[in-house]
Amino acid sequence: MATDQTSLAIRAVQALERLSSLSLRQVSMDDLLQTIADLTKTVMPGNPEASVTLLVKKHPTTVASTGQLATDLDEAQYERGHGPCLHAARTGVLAEIADMRTDSRWPDYTPRAAERGALSSLSVPLAIDEDAQLTGAINIYAREPNAFDEASRTAATRFGPYAAVAAGDLHAYQGARDRADNLQAALVTRGVIDQAKGILMDRHKLTADQAFQVLAQMSMRANRKLHAVADELVHTGVLPSGTWLPAGR
Repeated sequence: MATDQTSLAIRAVQALERLSSLSLRQVSMDDLLQTIADLTKTVMPGNPEASVTLLVKKHPTTVASTGQLATDLDEAQYERGHGPCLHAARTGVLAEIADMRTDSRWPDYTPRAAERGALSSLSVPLAIDEDAQLTGAINIYAREPNAFDEASRTAATRFGPYAAVAAGDLHAYQGARDRADNLQAALVTRGVIDQAKGILMDRHKLTADQAFQVLAQMSMRANRKLHAVADELVHTGVLPSGTWLPAGR
């Protein structure tokens, strides 16, 4: 289906101007990716739904979507381990299905997509950080066959750099946040264990190494995590009956 190239060009320019006016100081990275998906849906022909896929170390995730159709079809591909969005993300090559009813490249996926109401699709690869095994794709699912021509393909690919930067920043931020959460949890756990060791050292005149051995034995006997045993000792001050203590103490 040929697009009205003048109208498409105007919409694309307006969308890109809006994206260029945004920054991560103004919106969150999640919001920026959602804005990219929303603008892609607005610009592209075929009454589409759009999504953004992030592929991290071969594990795909939909990080933005304009509707259930896009989310369902992304997930259908993730379940099967193949499909146009994964092909684009893995190879860096644009993947287009002109007509879901006749395309034979993914025979266990395209009939499902057609049944759901997507009759053509376009997946634009995102070059984010291949060294870190981080790639992605913008996915456009049109409700009409042969929805895309050269003008609409060009318009879709122009969203790529914005999505790639946003997706890369989102991944970096989430990684930093997870590391910070893990560090905080580790500090809390270590603090509780140190408190429990201090109680044992003071009460039973143990060395730090001996106190840790006592906690480890308590953990094994109770089949509980070390920090849970330590936390109970800190809060109750009570050693379970039969707790092993170093000889001579």
